[in-house]
Amino acid sequence: MGASTVAFAASNVTLYGVIEEGVVVQKAKHQDTTVSLKSGFDQGSRWGIRGVEELGNGYSVGFILEQGFNADNGDQAVAGKQFSRESILYVTGGFGRFGFGRTGTLASGAQSNNILTGWALGTGFGLSAWTSFGGGFSRTDNAVFYKTPSFGGLTISAMYSNGYTGDDAKWSKNNHYYGIGAKYEANAIKSSLIFEAMDNKGTEVASKTAGSLFNIGQWAVVEGYDPAKLTDAQKDEYKAWAKTSLDDATAAKKRALMINYGLEYNMGAWTPMFAYQWFNQDGGKKTHMFGLSAKVGVAGGDILVGGRYLFGHDEALTGDDKVRAWNLGAAYIYPLSKRTALKAYAGYADSSKGWKDKEEVAYNGYQLYLGMRHSF
Repeated sequence: MGASTVAFAASNVTLYGVIEEGVVVQKAKHQDTTVSLKSGFDQGSRWGIRGVEELGNGYSVGFILEQGFNADNGDQAVAGKQFSRESILYVTGGFGRFGFGRTGTLASGAQSNNILTGWALGTGFGLSAWTSFGGGFSRTDNAVFYKTPSFGGLTISAMYSNGYTGDDAKWSKNNHYYGIGAKYEANAIKSSLIFEAMDNKGTEVASKTAGSLFNIGQWAVVEGYDPAKLTDAQKDEYKAWAKTSLDDATAAKKRALMINYGLEYNMGAWTPMFAYQWFNQDGGKKTHMFGLSAKVGVAGGDILVGGRYLFGHDEALTGDDKVRAWNLGAAYIYPLSKRTALKAYAGYADSSKGWKDKEEVAYNGYQLYLGMRHSF
């Protein structure tokens, strides 16, 4: 196709996309170092179609159909979904924008309804993603959303999902999402405050492994071993046990509440940012997370750098449920053209208390990345 925009009668339809591919070197605590090709390490690889038809008198109807894919093997990003990233129909006018379909939640960092601010590395870049070890809701099915017109730079957004992954059961059995947020963007300031909730009514999720809920130290205490003096045989025993699947009822999620606040101030050559998150899940994480980050223009590109600290409790743990975690990350994005850029990233994460032996790179480990992104 020679051009990405084609006119059909009074409507405009645009074909667009992003392909990002690179190499990731990473190591999590107690795990081997791995080197792998990675699609969408920062920006998920995708293609999409969007269109708008003007109805007159300031009204229009639009749609977005966006599919994610893995550039390294050609697979769908989400198996079984034809438009896994976004699939919405909406109406705009003097009243604002109203629509429905599958889309990203207000603080997901993704898609057309996202209003998250305050973190330079966004929800990409691996262990530095804002949602990597705190809380977060991603995309939701069966959503209805509304955004007000701008009042001096202030907009209000609201979203409801009648079933996060399905709404075929009666209302009390569906897992519902609720979100409301405000975003202010004027002059040098950008800020947002978002409240979200997931009731998880009757939710059953895919089975998890025992190791995803209990780390080696917790397992050792239950088995009567000294966590500080485990033998190689005992460590191997844990690794085998950690692969045991738990049934859906054991792994079921509970109600979760979350607040995100972000603030950015554009000073020209650089933009400092502050972000805060409160997360509370029944029988799970009850945490506070703070982040300081910045975007700095250097040598024709942008440096993104940030550090976060989290503290609180994780009631899914046995024994001491206090948790602490911090990480540091830095990325450099250098544009080769308007559509193509090189990306480099390095990040390190460390946790203590109940998460000190958590064998996931977002909690304990490091990542290095070098890749390229092309958009069309």
